[in-house]
Amino acid sequence: MSTEVKLGTRHALRVLRPGPFRRYIIGSSISDTGTWMQVMAQGYVMSTLTNKALLLGMAKLQIWHILAFAAVLGISNSFEMPTLNALVPELVTRDEIQSAIAIDRAVFHGSRVVGPSLAGIFISAWGAASAFFCNAISFVALIIALFMIPPRQRGTAEEEHKRASGIKDGFRYVAKDKPSLAMIGLIAATTVFIFPIITVMMPLYVRLVLGLGADRLGFLMGASAVGSVVGAIFLISIPRGKRVPMMMLNVCIVACAIFGLSRAPSFYIATALLIFNSLGLAMNFGLANTIVQERAPDYLRGRVSAVFMLSFVGLMPVAGLGITGLSDFIGMRTALAIAAGCYALIALIVLGRVRRQCAQPAVAETPKVEAPPPVAAAV
Repeated sequence: MSTEVKLGTRHALRVLRPGPFRRYIIGSSISDTGTWMQVMAQGYVMSTLTNKALLLGMAKLQIWHILAFAAVLGISNSFEMPTLNALVPELVTRDEIQSAIAIDRAVFHGSRVVGPSLAGIFISAWGAASAFFCNAISFVALIIALFMIPPRQRGTAEEEHKRASGIKDGFRYVAKDKPSLAMIGLIAATTVFIFPIITVMMPLYVRLVLGLGADRLGFLMGASAVGSVVGAIFLISIPRGKRVPMMMLNVCIVACAIFGLSRAPSFYIATALLIFNSLGLAMNFGLANTIVQERAPDYLRGRVSAVFMLSFVGLMPVAGLGITGLSDFIGMRTALAIAAGCYALIALIVLGRVRRQCAQPAVAETPKVEAPPPVAAAV
């Protein structure tokens, strides 16, 4: 039998002891802040060039300049995000994976509180270009942190041979492991129906629906990140058996929040709804990531993580054209209501099918038991 991982704040903070993980977290927090500054600035620049949500979803002073820049950045992210996602569990022990992911997600979403708010101030004072420059400089901190991480210790010849196999092994594992496949399906549904609303359509929502400017947009995005930070911290204390029920509850919270945005009459109500929405999204993404990372064998974790992140990074360019294009035809409020309903239906079905399996440990988590000696040897 597999022993349940001890959960709690003290256990979680143990992963922040001096070492590679702490250096990575410090560098990542600085870099993530710069990234969110640029995300906010890019969306704001696009919203000043066009009123079409579809063009915003294709993301960058002409529109094609921004689109070309966004394409290059998207290619970079498709390599960076899966790699960093697989790196975090490698910096801690297996029983610390959930805590490490929770802290990593808390730092990531915490930068969402600071980044957009700083971007709003910088844009108002020095123009949108200043936010882009800040992001470029912020990568230096992460590069330094990565250079300070020692190389991975080599395993046995058999383990190294398995690690050298291709990405196909990652796809094969995910196809056979229903809980991992379900987590990928959940994130894919979130990417298609929810994330374009938060990352792409929000500048237009603030400007056209709420009638506000860049300063309010930065505040709104920063306030919504508060929910993400709280949700990421909650990951620390959720035991294995309660993960999927909590995820199903979060799906309902997210769907209700997005539907509420379609009817929100004021800035303050929209802010409250985005806080609850971000809380649910952060918890579900972190829990799904934890389930996938814990279930994957050590030699396959990098490739399984890459497959998991493809459901997010790989779908984002296409997902940005779906709900955004629909909103141009039927209106933003109606599109938000449809997205909420589709997301809730698909996500609840996916999670309901693996509720029992996710409560049980995977083969990779089961400790190896030494075989008893032969009868003759015992005699």
